[in-house]
Amino acid sequence: MSRSPFVALAVAETLSLSGTRLSGIAIPWLVLSTTGSAMLTGIVAMMEMLPYVVAKALGGPMIDRVGPKRVAIICDSASVITVGLVPLLHLLDLLTMPILLPIVFVMGVLRGPSDAAKQSMVPDIAGLAAVPLERVTGVIGVIDRLASTVGAAGAGGLIALVGPSQALVVNAVTFAASALIVAIGIPAIRHAVKSAASGIKAYGRELAEGWHFMRRDAVLVAIVLMVATTNLLDQAYYVVLVPVWTQGAGHGPALLGTLFAVFSCASMIGAAIAAMIGERLPRLAVYTVAFLLTGFPRFLVFAMDSPLALIFAILAIGGFASGFLNPILTAVLFERIPKPLMGRVTSLNAALCWALIPFGGLVGGALIDGFGLSAALFLTGLAYLVTTLAPLAHRSFRGFDKRRAGDVAIS
Repeated sequence: MSRSPFVALAVAETLSLSGTRLSGIAIPWLVLSTTGSAMLTGIVAMMEMLPYVVAKALGGPMIDRVGPKRVAIICDSASVITVGLVPLLHLLDLLTMPILLPIVFVMGVLRGPSDAAKQSMVPDIAGLAAVPLERVTGVIGVIDRLASTVGAAGAGGLIALVGPSQALVVNAVTFAASALIVAIGIPAIRHAVKSAASGIKAYGRELAEGWHFMRRDAVLVAIVLMVATTNLLDQAYYVVLVPVWTQGAGHGPALLGTLFAVFSCASMIGAAIAAMIGERLPRLAVYTVAFLLTGFPRFLVFAMDSPLALIFAILAIGGFASGFLNPILTAVLFERIPKPLMGRVTSLNAALCWALIPFGGLVGGALIDGFGLSAALFLTGLAYLVTTLAPLAHRSFRGFDKRRAGDVAIS
């Protein structure tokens, strides 16, 4: 069994996610620095996120038909051109908001299927390398957290050095390198036999098959509902609740960045350990304990206006615990999906999990306006606790400790 596809996927994900983190900072900063409008900055961010979610949901049948490798290569290659237009047009003094908005829209359309295609490769790559699913998903978790910490910090320095538009040249290079590595290092993966039917109706039927399969699986439904809700609450926490607390406590953006970095770094350590030993851990016990540590306590310490030393300690503990969650939940997801439906179900699952994120800031702001900051933090944390423990009431969900063996289809 060769582990080179496993390494290739890990490197491609590192490049892709790091580039995404860079553009996620550079483009809003470009808009804010050139227009001074927070509203336009928010609109640009929304113009990328909404098509990203929709394209990820609708791209599943295409991934199963064409193959995830081909989809990833095509989308990443097209992203090179799309992202590269921003620094080019800015250099020529031709970049305006009416031009930037459709470019950002296309970026979201391309990134959604590309991310979904790479994710759908995971069970096949794990099978090829004879590596437990938890180990592969754990490595992907480490990569995601590494990109969130080091990638974001590097992006800030690069933007300060060359400016936000020219920093996107690096983003284009990462997409090109990701496409090249996938093309060379990963074999063609076949999820389903190519269908003789074509057209919008056939595509819609295949999309509906993925939806019907997922909604009939109580475990998958519980995971989607739980993750979508916690993503909403996390977004409120990151973009409104903690920044408002930081400002109100008399601190600046340096402390805000440090708070998030402590959580992310600890989470990266937890994910690394989960990658090494995750297949030997009891899934249900780890799920329960991890969410008890990573959820309510980090909201409560801010609600109680605790000392900074205690806040940092709670964030470190919660971050470490959170690193064990994605490897478990993702492994459960992959084990329950039949090979012919892998692309469409994983794409739909990911899109639904992200669907509420754009509204997190609105929820956080509304809670602060209605109840005050401390009450908003407490209520959000309590909702987080209830959301993560509610699935345990279902007997079928408690059965996800039982591992299922999967098969690999390579062509």
